[in-house]
Amino acid sequence: MSTAIPDPVATALVSSEQNGLVHGLSAAEFQILSLTCIEAKATAYCPYSLFRVGASLLINPNTATPSPTSTPAIITGANVENASYPVGTCAERVAMGTAVIQGHRIGSFKAIGVATDMDDFCSPCGMCRQYLREFCENEVPIFMFNKRGEYRVMTLGELLPMSFGPDKLPSREVLARGLEEEGKTKVA
Repeated sequence: MSTAIPDPVATALVSSEQNGLVHGLSAAEFQILSLTCIEAKATAYCPYSLFRVGASLLINPNTATPSPTSTPAIITGANVENASYPVGTCAERVAMGTAVIQGHRIGSFKAIGVATDMDDFCSPCGMCRQYLREFCENEVPIFMFNKRGEYRVMTLGELLPMSFGPDKLPSREVLARGLEEEGKTKVA
């Protein structure tokens, strides 16, 4: 993905936000997030629906591998369809799967960008919301870009209220103890 000179529109948007940040992102982070998810649409494989989606994950600088440049670390993905429709994979899951195999886990992600060719804003589908929840905190902002590059932002927690994530599961020890106790009750 190419990196462009700072976009005056993105800079103006950032300037209008509190403390020069857009939902906790600097102008450079916001620009690279928006640019990369919009560019990722071009790599979509969607011969059946013609519905292109690009996604980008902004890696938290505290967890990123040090880079010789000051460019924020980004991982992108695009939707990949299949003639057997349910077998396709959404852009958000392609990007997150790539991030996971690179070793990123919960705490690694600062923001998510999703871009489509729609006039309106398109949020991640329900399956993607749950998939993202496995690896992202509820406070992670998700920027949804329409075909004009305008955005709407909501946190993962706003998109998936009362979510079920790894932090909701009892530990393996507690689960094992419960199974042991249940087995003893059935025997008695």
